[in-house]
Amino acid sequence: MAVVGHRGQTTLITGAGAGLGAGFARQLAARGSGPVLVARPRQRLDELAADLRARHHVQVHVVARDPAEDSPGQALAAKTERLGLLVPSVINNAAFATFGPFRQADPARARQETAVDVTAVADIGRAFIGQLREEGRGVLVNVASMAAYQPKPRMALYGATKAFVLSLTEALWEESRGTGLRVLALSPGAARTEFFEAVGTMQATGGSNPASPADVVRTALATLDRRNPCPSVIAGRMNRLAAALGRRLASRRLTIRFVSRLTADAG
Repeated sequence: MAVVGHRGQTTLITGAGAGLGAGFARQLAARGSGPVLVARPRQRLDELAADLRARHHVQVHVVARDPAEDSPGQALAAKTERLGLLVPSVINNAAFATFGPFRQADPARARQETAVDVTAVADIGRAFIGQLREEGRGVLVNVASMAAYQPKPRMALYGATKAFVLSLTEALWEESRGTGLRVLALSPGAARTEFFEAVGTMQATGGSNPASPADVVRTALATLDRRNPCPSVIAGRMNRLAAALGRRLASRRLTIRFVSRLTADAG
């Protein structure tokens, strides 16, 4: 396998305070990449940064910023420029979901969900992709979800945002061929992160056994290490099987009803 040369590179990671974002920071730092950690809770970022510096002796920068704020891509590009950093790699991981019928969604919370899960992903990607392509030796990973592969009743907006992320990323994979930039949409299923605490219910897991963030990150990096990596990957063998069976064997009507039963309110 052709291992991507992360050593000495700077990797900007959103949603880096916990879960998959922190997992990417740890595994990339172990490979010699100096992360720029982006999230809202400054204390968590500082603690993670101190640990990465002590363990791996890499340069770590902390940016306490909410990706829901206006023009996150422009703001982060300006910040990294002020720090004198070239950023050949970006991990767009920040996201959250809400649970319940769409008609009952809080309008402000729905706007925030779209801002974080869609607008920020596109805005940050657009702000950095010129630099990523110019450097020609890094990666752009956008974290999608198993929810991207079928509509999600009771998480309708989240499923739609992740379908957007998957489609956008696969298109950027094609546009970036021949530049040296490796583009990947990562679709985990349920993982042992704080995601479901933010959602407010474990029903959103659909009864599946959550994977460890470290395993999900390893799947992404192993895919990027391939000589000719694919545009998207689903983390977890059972998740890949479920997605394949859903596409090949079930009608859209049956798939939607099946997913709806998995997340139905048992109470």
